[in-house]
Order: sequence, then structure tokens, then C-alpha cells
Amino acid sequence: MKFDIKLGGAAEQTTACAIVPVFANGVLGDAARALDAATDGLITDVLESRDIKGDVGETLLLAPGAGSPCRRILLVGCGPRDRLDRRAYRRATRAAFAALLRTRHADAISYLTLETVAEADAHRKARIAIETWHDVSYRFTQMKSEPGDGSRALKSLGLAADARQARAARRGVTEGEAIGRASALVRDLGNLPPNVCTPSYLVERARGIARRERKVSVKALGLPEIRKLRMGAFLAVTQGSAEPPRFIILEYRGGKPGARPYVFVGKGITFDTGGISIKPGAGMDEMKYDMCGAASVLGVVQGAAELKLPLNIVGIVPTCENMPSGTATRPGDIVRTMLGKTVEILNTDAEGRLILCDAMTYAQRYKPAALIDIATLTGACVVALGRVRSGVFSNTDALADALLAAGQAADDRAWRMPLDDEYGEQLKSNFADLANIGGREAGAITAAHFLSRFAGDAPWAHLDIAGTAWNQGSAKGGTGRPIPLLLEYLLSR
Repeated sequence: MKFDIKLGGAAEQTTACAIVPVFANGVLGDAARALDAATDGLITDVLESRDIKGDVGETLLLAPGAGSPCRRILLVGCGPRDRLDRRAYRRATRAAFAALLRTRHADAISYLTLETVAEADAHRKARIAIETWHDVSYRFTQMKSEPGDGSRALKSLGLAADARQARAARRGVTEGEAIGRASALVRDLGNLPPNVCTPSYLVERARGIARRERKVSVKALGLPEIRKLRMGAFLAVTQGSAEPPRFIILEYRGGKPGARPYVFVGKGITFDTGGISIKPGAGMDEMKYDMCGAASVLGVVQGAAELKLPLNIVGIVPTCENMPSGTATRPGDIVRTMLGKTVEILNTDAEGRLILCDAMTYAQRYKPAALIDIATLTGACVVALGRVRSGVFSNTDALADALLAAGQAADDRAWRMPLDDEYGEQLKSNFADLANIGGREAGAITAAHFLSRFAGDAPWAHLDIAGTAWNQGSAKGGTGRPIPLLLEYLLSR
């Protein structure tokens, strides 16, 4: 797919399909006025006949006939012109691209990017457009015996821009492509079945990134090395599975030698039965998504490398299955973490924090500029925030504020959750240094509090993405979140 920035008026650009915004109450933008004049008032006629009212997300495909610079005009409603904000712009762009995908046009130009959008300059409008294209055009057909024709008729998409803003728009295209591809990687990994997307498969995908990107290196530790590191919490989770665990370290060296890296740790449970504390059967198939934190780490490293960010970044992925068997960890077992703390495992379905705590201890050797873990950690976070915002917990206001601001800018929103010391009281154990669960109340918070014990002196944040990493129902599948938030955070560094 080729993306271009197009300069010049709508009446001067030859294309198979021109995507043109129209507004409520029959208001026309510059592109619509130019094409209306070139087609003897065609757009005005359809607006006056109320074939399209200009509501956000409405679309109407027109055949303008001979003399027009475009074979088709796709009108897209954007609501009142003076209330076109980023949210409405995204909705209109999404509707336009969805309609475009239903055609067989080989090329198109979007004039939505010329409109004034609240809180979005030329760079942001172009980036949103490309991100949205990747999102709308994404299809997962890898596991179908007859996947159909996966090819797209559309080969080229142009974004209209003012000449003075062309450079900013091109930067938006570059960022949008990297974010879109990284999000697609995360969605692919989440959507793959757990008999395919195993810990060893994640290793191969990580190595694939390193083969493509010169500044990325990968190291993958196996069971003997994990034992040598004395990662007792990680080992406790994997010991019930026949599938061997892996501990993946990706390093992207884009910054100055010796500069402290940004370290990302991702939960990589490729399938979570709950272990001996087994989950209900209904919906258990969705536990293949329990590695979306790990997938996000791979996506972040890939995106940062494609964007050539001048930063040093480390991605750490502890990955295994959580299975019940005769060798599985039992409720009541006590294990020793890599840090040396002992943990009483009261519930084997609270396994994510066990693999993450050892990975966070390993991460301390890098002396992180920031340490961020990403995990589909708790159903309690879904209860608290639904599927709209990811939960953010942090020991540092500056890091929390930066992540929240990045989420707001990227329209991949998050919400800061409390981490008061009093919540830690729920993790007390009569027999070990701490328990792995704190009871029914404040489950997302006590899980984060558990992880905070392993953050060391690093500025640390935990993203609970249990509600945002995948959709349910008819739209079931990975979302690619929180890639936009995380890459926005790194871009802002």
C-alpha cells in the first residue's frame, strides 16, 4: 500500500475516488465546493435532496460523469463544521475508509485532512488517517482453510495537504504507518490460537524483528537459564505445562551509548487455564489473549526501530503457559522470587504477577530511565474501567502524567488508579513475605501493589490492559492497544 501527500485543489487532482467531507445544514468545505463547481452542482443537489444530511459517519458514493477529475466522489458526513474535533474526525475517517474498502478503486485521495480539526494539526490528522486505514483494513485470515481474496483493490491512498504543512503531514504518515504495523503485529499475535502462538513462537517473531532491524538484538533464555537466574515465581507458573517457557530480551540501541534505556516488560501467558484454580469453561478460549502484554512489547520495539527513535529501549517478555497437571503449583505453595522475597500462592490464577515480578527484578540490571509493565492482569480492572480506558498505576507522578498525556494525545486513553500503602495490607501472609492475592476487594490495585514491591528505585508504571486488549462479541479479536499510547509516549521523549 502506498501513501502520498497530495498538494493542490480537489478540482486539479485526478483520482479514481475523491473522499470529500460535507457538513450538517448543507455546509460545504473547500474540496466539496471545488468539486461541486466541476460537476455542475452535483453535491449541492444531493444535499438539498437530503440523500445525505452531513451527520458524522454518513457516506454516499456519487458518479459525477464526464468532465470530473475523479470517477467517483465519496461524500462523508462530519457533523457541524465548527464542532469537528478529533473524535468526529476519526469517526468520519473510519466510515470513509470502510466505504472505500467496499469499492474496487485502485487509488483514492482523502480531502478530510484539509479541514480544521480541534486539537489536531496537519501532522496529527495525517497520522490518524493512516492509523485508521490500518485498523479498518485489518483482517485475520491466517487460520482459515479458504481465507478468500485477501488482496485489496486499493493500491494508493493520497492525503490532501496545504503546501506549507506538507512536511508535518509526511511525518504524520511515517508515524501512522509504524503505529499501524505495530498494532497489526499485536493483533495477529493475540488472534493466533494458543497451539500456534506458543512461547517458542514468540521467540521466532522477536527474532524476525531483529532480522529486519539492524539496531535490534534478541536473546531468548530457556528453562536451564531461567533456573540458573533463580526465577522461582516464573518457574512456579510454568511447571504444570509440557510447553517449555522462554525469557525473551529485545534490545534496541537507537540512543547514545550508555544512555539509560526505557524498559518494557510484557506478560506473556500464551494460554491461561488458571492452573489448579481453574477458570470456568465459558469464555476460556479468550485466555489466548493473556499474552497481549508480551505482544505489545514486541510491537513497541518494532515501532521504535521503524521510526528510528533516538532512544535505547529494552523489551522483556517472560512467556509460558499456565496449565493444571500433576506437576502444577498448588494453592498454598510458597516460592522464592529472583529478588529473594517469598510468595504464598493462594490462587494459581493470579499468575501474571508471578512471572512479571521476576522479569521486573531482571530489568533492574539495565538501570531503567523508566520501567513500564503491560499486562492483561485483572478482571477487576475491567469491572472498574470497562473496555474504554486502560488502568495506569505508578510510583512516580511524572511518569504517570506522561503516560496519561500520551494516551490522550493518541486517543488511546488511560486512567490513573490509586496505589495507597493501605492496599498493601491485603497482601500480608502468615507464612511468607507476601501473598499473591489480596482478596476480593480492590483486586486490580492489590495486583499492582504486588508488582510495586519489585520495581526497585526505577520510575515504574503498570498498565492493566485486561479491558482494552481485545474485543468480545461479534467484533471479537485483538485491538492492538496500547501500542498508540506507548509509541506516543516514546515519541514525546
